[in-house]
Amino acid sequence: MSLFRPDNKRTTMLSAAVFLGFAVICVRLGDLMLLTDERLANAAEAQHHRTEVIQVNRGRIVDRRGRELAVNLDCVTITANPKLVEDPEATARVLAEYTGEKYSVLLSRLTSDRGFVWIKRRMGMEEAEPLRAMRLAGVNFVPDSRRYYPKGRLASHVIGFTGIDNQALEGVELAYDEVLHGGEVDVVVSRDARGNRLSGGLESIPRGNTVVLTIDETLQYLAERSLANAMAQWKAASGSVIMMDPSNGEILALANWPTFDLNEVSSSDMEERRNRAITDPYEPGSTFKLVTATAALEEGVIRPGMTFDASSGFIRVGKMTVWDTSNKGVLTFGDVFKTSSNVGAIMIGRLIDGQRYYGYVRGYGFGSRTGLDLGGENTGRVPELNRWSETTHAALSIGYEVAATPLQVLRAYAAIANGGRLVRPHVVGQVLDHEGLPIYQFGEVPEDTPARVASARTTQTLSHILESVTEEGGTATMAALRGNRVAGKTGTTRLIDPETGEYSTRSYASTFVGFVPAEDPRIAMIVVIYDPKGKYYGGLVSAPVFSEVAAQALAYLNVPLGTTDGSNVLMVKRTDTGRIGGGL
Repeated sequence: MSLFRPDNKRTTMLSAAVFLGFAVICVRLGDLMLLTDERLANAAEAQHHRTEVIQVNRGRIVDRRGRELAVNLDCVTITANPKLVEDPEATARVLAEYTGEKYSVLLSRLTSDRGFVWIKRRMGMEEAEPLRAMRLAGVNFVPDSRRYYPKGRLASHVIGFTGIDNQALEGVELAYDEVLHGGEVDVVVSRDARGNRLSGGLESIPRGNTVVLTIDETLQYLAERSLANAMAQWKAASGSVIMMDPSNGEILALANWPTFDLNEVSSSDMEERRNRAITDPYEPGSTFKLVTATAALEEGVIRPGMTFDASSGFIRVGKMTVWDTSNKGVLTFGDVFKTSSNVGAIMIGRLIDGQRYYGYVRGYGFGSRTGLDLGGENTGRVPELNRWSETTHAALSIGYEVAATPLQVLRAYAAIANGGRLVRPHVVGQVLDHEGLPIYQFGEVPEDTPARVASARTTQTLSHILESVTEEGGTATMAALRGNRVAGKTGTTRLIDPETGEYSTRSYASTFVGFVPAEDPRIAMIVVIYDPKGKYYGGLVSAPVFSEVAAQALAYLNVPLGTTDGSNVLMVKRTDTGRIGGGL
């Protein structure tokens, strides 16, 4: 009889199979515990902790005294993984209630076959907290930030703005994007078994560098308020005010009208956002007579006591006749500019060789960008010497056939204020790292060294002449201040009629540009108002704005009163004849 009966054979085979299976399990357990423990641990770690790249918070923009003008606010962006959402209809209803998004749009996103969808971009932390507490399956809360401008409209054309993804679009935000952006950092993110985000290390995200403007918030407010009042008073189309420290080119205030709210950029249009103080060149008119006066003094073509007979009230230039606003009689060199005589200025211009005169125009920087650290600056226009017509030299002598931005005109007068140096205007003084240490200071590079455009002797003579413009008999008595002497010049130029292409008989650009205190200038400022209604002379429209802003600015800057009591006597000029010129 066989030892292995059928029953015993089956039992033996079953026992062997059980033993073999147990042996395989033991081997596998040994492998897991002894050989692959580290690999599995790493896999588990990767499943629950993931490194993600997060944008560094954008740096701040502050005024010269450290007051915040652009900051980042902490917020969250809500996303979802539709594959992990358990009840799309109920989830969409809850999300719509708290985010304000449309239910139908959210439901469509939550029922898609994608692994990632947007729910709400940049939601406030407090607003999102109730949703976060619900722990909705498949819904994630990603740390984020949004750009916020605490002062709204203030200095909007200087600061600029960013888009929905914090991408720089205009102004300082764009010009200094590289230092504000801050780059990216790696952050370890914790997730639960379903893949939902648990934490994101928001507290560990650093901030980009801080850009410190030369703009002063208070001076900017004063300029914007006075400009807005003037725009309303004269029902003007647009206007600009720029205030500069003439010694170093620091822009203390830059205002334009119309303007816009940086927190509501989408509600504005291109006209409101245009920084016309640097983008819109115009014919500067009589303010450009500064170049004529400088060239005459530097070239020595003017003798002491020299006079000019402007008693005819007009002068022939080729086929063109240029008029004064009134018969000014026989004028001294200084009186030509005090009374803004076109006839006298053309007579003086004729004493200067054309090529040398052209050199002074270019030497003052006209026809070139000033080097301002903002985008969009216009070069203006200066006719090349070989393209001058028979009227060009005379026209240039009184500020026609040339186009300049308000900033270019202001820089020329700042050069007279500081003794003859052509400084580079700038709106950023320094950049600080996230610890507050300076990493950039304006003036560190050789090209910041100003060029000399006139001798100290010439600038002193011109300063005295420009002072007389604001005194009795001058064209800008309304620019005068009590307690400090003002030096400056008016300009009234006809605008081009877009329909005819000819000079308009109704639309003007009214300008006053100057500096104060005349003997020790702290501020240089230009006011340009385009197409004022009613009156249009620079001495009547723009000079009062200069006076108002300058008086408050000097008080704010604690500039002591000088030795003069000033005069605000209004010198009434007769109506323009309607012919090219005007000049006041």
